[in-house]
Order: sequence, then structure tokens, then C-alpha cells
Amino acid sequence: MAGLSLQPPNRPQLSTGDQISSSNYAKFAQIPSWVSLKRSSSAVKTEKTQQGKLENLHLVSLSKQGKLKEAHDFLKEMDDAGVSVTLHSYQCLFETCGKLRSLADARSIHDRLRKTSKNPSGSLENSLLRMYCDCGSFADAQKVFDEMLLKNLVSWVIIISAYAQNGELNKAIKLFSDMQASGIRPNSAVYISLLQSCLDPPFLEVGKQIHSHLIRAQLNSNTTVETAICNMYVKCGWLEGAKLVFNGMNDQNAAAWTGLMVGYTQAKKPEIVLKLFARMIMEGAELDEFVFSIVLKACCELEDWDMGRQIHSHIVKLGLESDVPVGTPLVDFYAKCGNINSACRSFGRISEPNDVSWSALISGFSQSGRLEDCIKIFASLKSKGMDLNSFTYTSVFQACAALADFNTGSQAHGDAIKRGLVSYLYGESAMVTMYSKCGRLDYARRAFESIDEPDVVAWTAIISGYAYHGNAAEALGLFRRMQSYGVRPNAVTFIAVLTSCSHSGLVAEAKQYLDSMSRNYGVDPTIDHYDCMIDAYSRAGLLQDALELINSMPLKPDAMSWKSLLGGCWAHRDLKLGKIAGENLLRLNPDDTAGYILLFNLYSAFGEWEEAARVRKLMAEQDLKKEISCSWISVKGKVNRFVVGDRHHQQTEAIYSKLKEFEECSVLDSQSRILNEEDEFSGILPERKEQLLDHSEKLAIAFGLISTGENTTIMVFKNLRACRDCHEFGKKVSMVTGRRIVVRDSTRFHHFESGKCSCNDYW
Repeated sequence: MAGLSLQPPNRPQLSTGDQISSSNYAKFAQIPSWVSLKRSSSAVKTEKTQQGKLENLHLVSLSKQGKLKEAHDFLKEMDDAGVSVTLHSYQCLFETCGKLRSLADARSIHDRLRKTSKNPSGSLENSLLRMYCDCGSFADAQKVFDEMLLKNLVSWVIIISAYAQNGELNKAIKLFSDMQASGIRPNSAVYISLLQSCLDPPFLEVGKQIHSHLIRAQLNSNTTVETAICNMYVKCGWLEGAKLVFNGMNDQNAAAWTGLMVGYTQAKKPEIVLKLFARMIMEGAELDEFVFSIVLKACCELEDWDMGRQIHSHIVKLGLESDVPVGTPLVDFYAKCGNINSACRSFGRISEPNDVSWSALISGFSQSGRLEDCIKIFASLKSKGMDLNSFTYTSVFQACAALADFNTGSQAHGDAIKRGLVSYLYGESAMVTMYSKCGRLDYARRAFESIDEPDVVAWTAIISGYAYHGNAAEALGLFRRMQSYGVRPNAVTFIAVLTSCSHSGLVAEAKQYLDSMSRNYGVDPTIDHYDCMIDAYSRAGLLQDALELINSMPLKPDAMSWKSLLGGCWAHRDLKLGKIAGENLLRLNPDDTAGYILLFNLYSAFGEWEEAARVRKLMAEQDLKKEISCSWISVKGKVNRFVVGDRHHQQTEAIYSKLKEFEECSVLDSQSRILNEEDEFSGILPERKEQLLDHSEKLAIAFGLISTGENTTIMVFKNLRACRDCHEFGKKVSMVTGRRIVVRDSTRFHHFESGKCSCNDYW
């Protein structure tokens, strides 16, 4: 065995020089137990004494290094050699077992103590008690406590604090009463542990009683105790009480200030948080590193970017900008206010950014739409072996969802599982959304079913997935299942439910769900919910019902209300209502290019060329540029992007050759000479039919046909809404080739198979 040997080996002959030389370099723990510089008649006694000291020193060393297996082996050798274990050694062993939460080792060492010591000291029993509490074995801890002949104040503090910290407040209070009955007066540590366990509003009355006990015991004037009382009232939601205690404190320390500010943050009162911060500055109060995180969050809530920049200036004056706990909230603040460049500069000034700092930066890139930068930083961190956290992976899942990057998303998922960094519920819900937006509803369902107890966010994610894939029956079935599990829907859930109804023509069901929101679920409909209902009416051709809802709903219609109606008017060719919808849409949102195109097409379809020209002129006067249409397809891990009329791809000839095979699939005729969001807004040209063949979606589908196997599903993603011609193209190509084609446009998924689309031409 490495380390000390309990049996003395043959003693080597050492010269004086050797002894002096070796003494300069020898380590104390390596001195053999048989060495003695002076032999006498009491040599045997001295050897045993020295041997016990050195062996216990070695045992303590093993313990402090966390080497419990080696410690067990060494204990056996000490038993064989008749060397006893000291009180200090036992205490170190108990402490290590508690830190490592190693219950098996704890029980084994306790059994040894029972055999070797019939009456352990009070301090050793307290160490034993603390060990079982740290291991989380309250049954063992309670047994040790009950068997203690002399329970001192320390014993009571250990057991009461343990139960309180474990959330078992009733047992802690019962023991607190027993302690008083035994004649031992509680100290402030006991009260603080009880106060810290009052974490929610239901414990407010208990917290008040503990506060009363403190006043009677005259222990309430201690700053630490006052801070604990203040924080207890904050956690229990009684801010008035917290404020009273805080204002009565002689020494308002940084912890008390931040505790109160956290309370107002949780109560959604960011303006009071900023007032408290201003008061701190005026009174010259101590500013700890956590204060800035809270006040910058309040600035985000209020969208008070000027105040945030002033706080940043104060941070610079204090020289705290490079500190991680201060620099990281600055990164988060600038990211949330949309200033990603300032976020990057703040990040660059952090001296040693940690995983939270990197996570804030990655989240900032994701929120600001710089999704590819987000993925690049993540890949760089992984390649360098740097620490990552669950928030980082959640941001990556969200970025992959927006990019429809299935390969990176699935790899990040696997990596997060290996590292144990899939955030419970929040991260899992992000994964469900990612897979559904990547077109892999099967993976999304598996990710959802793996969640032990999905919350409303997870349920909403999977319902939304089925809604946007056009499977209303499954979406509404999941909604009913969610309620059977006792999970109450929120406002976002109803958006998903109403969307699924709208995209499937379930007008009556949509109306029923909208009417039941407030009555049955206590969720007040917002303008977004009414817009979903207007959309359902408009898609179904119930244009008058849609207009009546716009005029009668309790909320003022927004641009989307009129845009939904205009879309319905175009689809069902209602010029009269279309004029009303179009004029209102452009009044509320004069920068909406899609609105101009819809209105232009509507006028053109009815031959009202002067009005159509007026719409074109309005758009020109606004100097509006349409968003460039882009479609992309991933083949063998590489993303291939196409824009309308694209001829830059390496396989351009093969792509256009394949398109020529389907030239007759265009549905354009003399009655349908319209513009789509993808076309150039330059009038109706003679070569219109040729232009339709160049749409980015068709180019991506053609590339998929020449680049993938016959049994492979062609998955195409598009940033704009699919036009009628491309939609028909997808149907006919699926029929002619027998291939399954999935297209995700800006509003939903279209699954083309055997000449039919999952939307049933209802989009």
C-alpha cells in the first residue's frame, strides 16, 4: 500500500551526513513511524505514541483529500496494528463523508466508532449528527439525536437548521418547541435558519411568529437577524413588512438593500427598484456586485436605456466593469436593448469571462437575430473545451429553431445530454420547438414525451408544433390531454389552439375557444387572440363576420387585424371589403410591403389599373424595398441557399434542366397574372411565366431532386409565404416523382405527397 506502513521494515544504516541532507527535503507525512533519533528504555512506549500520531496524521490527510476508500483500507491496518483513531481524525472523516454526501461510508465509519467507543464526546456526536444531516439521511440523523445523552445548543442548532433547510418546517418548529421546553435558550442561528425556510406566501404567518419570538428574546437588533427577517418578508410576498423592517434597521447593509430590491423586481415594480438604487447612491450605501444586476434588469423591464447607460457610467467610475458579476449583467442589458455592439464591447472588458458571461453573449446574438454568430461562438467554445451551462444550450436550441438547422440542433442536443446540461422544462421545451420548426415533428414528440412532468410552456410548444404543421386534430387532442393532467393553459397556449383552428378551417371551434378563454380559464383575450379569430373568418371566406368582429371587439384593431382581412379578401376576391382593409392596413403600417402587394393584386384582378398604379406609386414614395425571398435546403450537412432567379450555385445547369422538366406545372393563366412577394414589383411583364419558374422555392426543390436519394424527404425552408404557383408546383412534383416534399414558409408547414398538400389548399 502506498503511504505509511504499519510494520517496521529493516532499518537501514544512515550516516550523519545523510540524516542532515535528507532532513532538508523530507516531507513530514513520509517519515516512517519507526524512526527515532534517540533510543531509551522507554523506546517501545515512544514508538507507539509517535506511531499513533503519524498514522492519525496520515488518516486526516486522506480524509481531507476525499480519499475515503484509501481511508477505509488504512483504518483496517490501524486496527491490525492496535493504533487507535483520535477524536480529530473521526471528526475529519465525518466532515468529508458529509461534504461528499457518501452515506455508505458515513454508516461504515459510524459502525466502527460504535465498536471502539462506548461513550463518545459531545463534540464527536455533534460531528456525527452534522454528517448525517449533510448526507440527507434524516432518519439516521434523528436516531443519533434521540440517542444523545447530552444535547447542547450546538446539537439543537444542527438538527433544527437541517430540517429547516430541507423544507421540513413543521419538524423544525416542533424541535424548536422541544428545545425551549428542555430549558435551552435558542440563539440567533436557530432563528435565522427558521426564517430562511419561510420561502413562500403560505409561510408568512409562521414567519411573523418567529419574528415575534425574536423580539421577545431581544435578538432582533442584530444586523444579520434583521436582514434575515427582511428577506423572509420579501420571499413571503409582504413587501410592506419588509420595508418596515428595512427602514428600522440601524445598519442597512448591502444584503438588506439587494434583498428588498429583489422583492420589488419579483413584484413587477421596477420603478421602485430604481428609486431604491437612487436612495442608495444619495445615502452613500455600500454597493455590492449584485445590486447592478438587479437595477440593470429593472432598466430592461422599463425599457429605460438612458438610465442603464448612466448606471454603466457609475460602474466605470467604481472600476467594476471588468468584474464578472458586474460585467455580465451589462452584456445582458445591452443585448436586451438591442445594442449587440455595446454588448460585445462590455463582454470584451470582462477580465475573465465565465460560462454565464459567454451564455449572456450567445443569448444576445440569438435575440438580435445574429443567429449564425451565435452558432459560431458555441462551436468555438466547444472546440476549446470551455465550460458551458444549460442556458447556453437553450439559446443554441432557439437559434437552430430560427435557422431550421436540424444538424447543429440535434448535435447540440446530444452534447447537452452527455454533459447533463439540458435545462429542465425550459431547455426541454426549447428542444421541442426546435425539432418542430426543423420539420421533424417525430423528434419533437419524442422530446416532449421524455419530459417527466411537462409544464404549460412544454405543452404549448408541442401544441404549436402540430398547429404549424397543419395537424389540428392532434393539436386539439393534446390541448384536451393537457387539461386532463391538471395543467392550465395560458395566453400563448390559446394562440396555438386558435392558429390550429384557423389553418384547418375550424371556424366554429375557434369561436368556442375564444369565448371560453375568460369564462373557463381566467385568461383575458388580447388583440393577438382576436386577430387569430379574424384570420379564421377570413380564410374561410366569412369576410363580413371578420369585419363585424373588427368593429365590435373590445380592443382597438391593429395592423394584423386588417392584414388578415385583406388576405381573405384577396383569396376570395372581395374588392369592396378589400379596399377598406387595405386602406386601414397602410394607415397603421405604411411600411408593410406585403400589404401593398396584396392590394395591388386585388385591384389588378378586377382591372382597376389606376388604383393599382396608385398603390405602386405609394410604395415608391415610401422608398420601400421588399424583403429578398430566400429558400434553403440542407444536403449532407451543407446548407444550400437560393434567391429568385439565382444562377450562382455550382449545379445551376442541372437545377434549371430539372426545372424545365416541370415547366408545365405553372398555374399562371390569363386570369391570374398577379404579383407575389417573391417577384420584382415592376408591373406585369410578358416573361412572367418564365419568372415564376425562377422562384427560390422551386430552385431548392429542383436541387433536392438531383441531390438526394429517391426515398429521401425533400425539406425546404423559406423566409416568405409560399405563393400559389409554388404551392401547385410542390403538389405536382410530388405526384410526378412520387417524392415527399416538405416546405416551411413564414406561416406554416406544407407536406406535399402524391399530389396533395397537408393544408388541403387552405393557407
